[in-house]
Amino acid sequence: MPEPTSTPDEVTRLLEAWQRERPDLDVSPMAVLSRVTRLARHLDRARSTAFATHGLESWEFDVLAALRRAGPPYELSPSSLLNQTMVTSGTMTARVDKLVRRGLVRRQPSPADRRAILVVLTTSGRDRVDAALEDLLEHEKRLLSGIADDERAQLAELLKRLVRPFDDAAG
Repeated sequence: MPEPTSTPDEVTRLLEAWQRERPDLDVSPMAVLSRVTRLARHLDRARSTAFATHGLESWEFDVLAALRRAGPPYELSPSSLLNQTMVTSGTMTARVDKLVRRGLVRRQPSPADRRAILVVLTTSGRDRVDAALEDLLEHEKRLLSGIADDERAQLAELLKRLVRPFDDAAG
């Protein structure tokens, strides 16, 4: 059984203030969603720090990680990268250009259609994304260390249910 928390957090104070000022409103959704928002901000900062240690921006990690997850030969079409990273085609072109200049990816013609291009992860890109991922996972394990394994699984499932309608609507 988890230990009850007796110390109020910032969200508790926010809820108490709203309940005092607007007792006519049900502010209970904020108990969850304000904490999710705050957690997301903390995670963004932690990830940025982990990636910066390896000379990467968050967006660079996202593109390199998508290629790494593709498995050998670590290549994807630009449209597949668009779908996985949820950016526009113009943004993806600019990102791939920057990663090519840094030697982390290269473009090559598709063997299936010489008019099409594939984005390929270089050895340097693979080494960089692997090292950043290892550091990120260690950091995330520390962040979750206060939550038991069964609670993590339950939290992951609840968050999946919460996020699914948004992901489904995004296509």
